[in-house]
Amino acid sequence: MKLCIISEFTCDFNAYEAMIEGNRDQVMQFCSEMTLAKVSDHKCILVADVTDPAGLHAHMSTPEMRQWDEDNGCVDTVFLMEPAAA
Repeated sequence: MKLCIISEFTCDFNAYEAMIEGNRDQVMQFCSEMTLAKVSDHKCILVADVTDPAGLHAHMSTPEMRQWDEDNGCVDTVFLMEPAAA
């Protein structure tokens, strides 16, 4: 399943990127591919090929991750992506 996550946050992009990179090994247990793109200092897009949706949801819902979101004003909008018909 391909996910597109648009994240907006009050911290700067470098802090967000550091959090993502600090969790990359854990997240890659649930994904086969993950790409992060900066939109602005307070917004980014993450695209991931998710192999274990329940595992990823559990990881993103831990008290530590929820606290990080709260501390950094992070709001995620999640989209499911499907290839367009040819």
